[in-house]
Amino acid sequence: MKIAVLSRKASLYSTARLVEAGKKRGHEMRVINCVGCYMNITSHRPTLHYKGKELESYDAVIPRIGASNTFYGTAIVRQFEMMGVFSINESQAIIRARDKLRAFQLLARKGIGLPITGFARNIHDIDDLIKMVGGAPLIIKLLEGTQGLGVVLAETKKAAESVIQAFYGLKSNILIQEYIKEASGSDIRAFVIDKRVVASMKRQSKEGEFRSNIHRGGTASKIKLTPEERSIAVRATRALGLRVAGVDLLRSNHGPVIMEVNASPGLEGIEKTTGVDISDKIMRYIEKNHESGNSSGSRIKG
Repeated sequence: MKIAVLSRKASLYSTARLVEAGKKRGHEMRVINCVGCYMNITSHRPTLHYKGKELESYDAVIPRIGASNTFYGTAIVRQFEMMGVFSINESQAIIRARDKLRAFQLLARKGIGLPITGFARNIHDIDDLIKMVGGAPLIIKLLEGTQGLGVVLAETKKAAESVIQAFYGLKSNILIQEYIKEASGSDIRAFVIDKRVVASMKRQSKEGEFRSNIHRGGTASKIKLTPEERSIAVRATRALGLRVAGVDLLRSNHGPVIMEVNASPGLEGIEKTTGVDISDKIMRYIEKNHESGNSSGSRIKG
């Protein structure tokens, strides 16, 4: 098979591992920077061009699109889809997952556990918004933030009001969420492929930090999920129409709650922590599904 990996750099761990796993299984792999692509949009013969040449045909594409390139990157994935190329995550599903507000609304509609979450745009609604999520301490999140950036823990009502006012003053869209104190600065990453959790790890924040991201000094350890946690990770992935996803959840007093569903989850932390060859599992999934174009439930509303 000929498989394209949409990534800005071939040297990135996740990209390099996918290329390695594909070659090991006998596939022809190529890394393509989506920003360098351009397209010819026609009804009868849509094409993609890269570095001055029309791209040859591919059997499958693996999107590894950064958050800053979501709009253009998903347009490129959509062009691949128009050309009949199988994508491990469809363009529309990636867009759903990247829009935090839309994702939370879709998850809530499916009855999936979430932290209490508020959204408003008027500065006069701040007081009621804070009450809505149970008061301080609370979490304030930029809708466009990734990897822990744009996430603030406001420990008092006064601090929350100041931060919310500052974000509104910058015309930024934010979510206000309850702070799950009992999680004690830890979260769980479940890696889902084809409606099944294939690996999971617990991430613990460093002293004095509430964000558990590994690149922010957090530590990771292998963990066994409960049946409820496995179920909610798979349900959240399906609710957004994704086939492959990293699902971040917290253990709260009222059960597991979803923090985020990542359409381009990194492989380094979870492969090294769990010893699971996720790259190989992704290749096997492509081999099983690329000919049928199996949508794995991605045709959803919203």
